Amino acid sequence: MLARLDLRGAGTDIGDRLPRPDLGGAAPVEAVREILAEVKKRGDAAVREYTERFDGAVVDDLTVDPMALDEALAATPAPLREALEEAKAAIEAYHRSQLRDDASHEREGVTTRELARAVDRAGVYVPGGRAPLLSTVLMTAVPARVAGVGEVVLCSPPRPDGKVPPGILAAAALAGVDEVHPIGGAQAIAALAYGTESIRRVDVIVGPGNVYVATAKREVGAEGVVGLPAAFAGPSEVVVVADDTTPPDYAAIDLVVQAEHGPDGLAWLITWSEAVADAVSDAVARLVAESPRRADLESTLDGGGYAVVVDGPEQAAAVFNAIAPEHLELMNADPESLLPLVQNAGAVFCGVDAPASVGDYVAGPSHVLPTFGTARFSSALRVDDFVKWIHVVSLGDGALARLAPHIAALAEEEGLPAHAESVRLRDRK
Repeated sequence: MLARLDLRGAGTDIGDRLPRPDLGGAAPVEAVREILAEVKKRGDAAVREYTERFDGAVVDDLTVDPMALDEALAATPAPLREALEEAKAAIEAYHRSQLRDDASHEREGVTTRELARAVDRAGVYVPGGRAPLLSTVLMTAVPARVAGVGEVVLCSPPRPDGKVPPGILAAAALAGVDEVHPIGGAQAIAALAYGTESIRRVDVIVGPGNVYVATAKREVGAEGVVGLPAAFAGPSEVVVVADDTTPPDYAAIDLVVQAEHGPDGLAWLITWSEAVADAVSDAVARLVAESPRRADLESTLDGGGYAVVVDGPEQAAAVFNAIAPEHLELMNADPESLLPLVQNAGAVFCGVDAPASVGDYVAGPSHVLPTFGTARFSSALRVDDFVKWIHVVSLGDGALARLAPHIAALAEEEGLPAHAESVRLRDRK
């Protein structure tokens, strides 16, 4: 079930020896570009056609009645509502800690201020094909609300009956979402980015999704029609570091947790013990055989499941930093000793009693994390992903006279005489 990869003796320069998930090469990009073009051209009609083709649902009204959100929340069983409220409170409290006041800097008569301004309208994408991820509603919409976004718009795939699952509607009501649209896939990203007859375009799109959703976000971002975080929030990933002290069942279940999201992700065990590699691999095989989501597990593990045997902690760090996983679980005897070696990861979970599931639901930080190696340069979804920072410059008495010669010298070297004259003119007067 977990392919064995023995890197002992290979040193720490091993990036080229590590397999990576295959996201289908050019095929998803071509398919996504076609969808984007059709939605841009034909609006709601194209959205309805793709929804029927990919989701098997006929959707007449592309906007959910706001009353349906309140009704879904009111009908939510008490234990689930309590869980949603606990998760919302944790997410809201954590993201409030990210808020920053307007800043001001002064140097020799030049004052520069920074003004934080939230975007007017944010689109959040919530997967719903394999599982209705109501937690993702909170993990995207709550940070947007904390940031001060004016309108939060949610898209999620409909069920075959054309409706959005009630759990997602309930979470949307709790999070204060303004609009819900029963649309999934690349067509949802296109609708949010370009706008249609039923959906006004947004300024930012956030949220995880399959390879088609993530690729669509990249495409519209590259066009410059919408903002999006740098992270590629695609198929789920986990790397578990284990040693002889790690309970094999703990490591195995945490590999399975992320693998059950479906294909194209990865689930890696890294250990410096062959016995641990054997025990965890056996435990994963048992869990997969017994799981009601066996097909999803096998589709992930057959292409992205590995048990990697290394020389020790230093080589283990070289492996997980090269992978730059979405979730990194340090389940060895002394996880804090490995933490300084972590360079690339979306989120790190320290110790056997800190599974990634805690981060998926109630730890507080958003579970929308970088995947496919983008943790090398990007981070979890944050308040700043919904905020623009605008700087304001003002000059006190004498500041321009002091700076004018420097501005003119630089402008003339660049061949921009009007730039130089703009300060010389003022200086002469």
